[in-house]
Amino acid sequence: MFVSSLPTEDLDHVLGHTQGLWDELRGQRLFITGGTGFFGCWLLESFAWANDKLGLHASAVVLTRNPAAFHKKAPHLAGHPAIEFHPGDVRDFAFPAGQFSHVIHAATEADAQVMAADPLQVFDVNVEGTRRVLEFARQSGVRRFLFTSSGAVYGRQPPDLKRIPEDFTGGPDPTDTQSAYGIPGEAKRAAESLCALYSRQFGLETVIARCFTFVGPHLPLDGKFAVGNFIRDALAGGPIRVSGDGTPMRSYLDAVDLTIWLWTILLRGRPHRAYNVGSASPISIAGLAELVAQQVSPYCEVYITAQPDPARRAQRYVPDVTRVRSELKLAETVDLVAAVRRTIAWHRALVA
Repeated sequence: MFVSSLPTEDLDHVLGHTQGLWDELRGQRLFITGGTGFFGCWLLESFAWANDKLGLHASAVVLTRNPAAFHKKAPHLAGHPAIEFHPGDVRDFAFPAGQFSHVIHAATEADAQVMAADPLQVFDVNVEGTRRVLEFARQSGVRRFLFTSSGAVYGRQPPDLKRIPEDFTGGPDPTDTQSAYGIPGEAKRAAESLCALYSRQFGLETVIARCFTFVGPHLPLDGKFAVGNFIRDALAGGPIRVSGDGTPMRSYLDAVDLTIWLWTILLRGRPHRAYNVGSASPISIAGLAELVAQQVSPYCEVYITAQPDPARRAQRYVPDVTRVRSELKLAETVDLVAAVRRTIAWHRALVA
């Protein structure tokens, strides 16, 4: 039986909310990009768990630039008999031989330093990489294709719009090479267009998950994610430092729910359709820092580096998830306090 790095109750929770979906993958072969990232680790862990528990006899081929590094990071996944690794860059990888039934394209360039130093690479990984994976899918007999896009495709959310729906017609400023909404958002928009074109021209059933912000085990603590940085600072004894005035509003979906939603969208989402993936419950960045501090220690302090401007409305990045709830009957099953607490416990266990 597969021994996961995640709590078994988390994997059983995912399985309990997806059990009716897995028969479609029985005996099938999947291709997954981005398998070494936050999304990818959860997808692979839950796939291996379901495969063993339900006797699916499915297999997954995972594209990675560095198989040796992934073996070191996750030997339990690297050694699973249903998972094999295919070396290559998403922009020009050699196509693995044989037929495949499903693709999950989760590869992206998310490193903040790369975004700052080489935005062209960010664009190319998203656009050229997506074109390459779509072409592989076309040639390999793939039926269903899930692309993990981003809420950045909407550009800056108007402050008077509480939650942003899939039919919002705004977009990022294509000349903005600095913010998280500029080049990354335009790259994801272009990649979504490629998915639509392959659907129209070749009949590939593409579905799109527009992902917002998340928390859970496997979340990096030293990356661009505020909640991860806050947990890192708190576990080090504090203080938690909030860059800016702490007023921007975000929402955080637990990784368990993220995993449930992504598998459901892949297997049950309407073809040629986009779905927001995230929590609809907003919290300010300052409030998030205080919440993290409370879960770690009553003595952990929070420092906010700037004073709010009362004349300026708070920035928002919060999805409307009506579509995914009404069409796919999905809901949040883990609240933010529990999600933060579980993430802290997982990282503490890593260094115990």
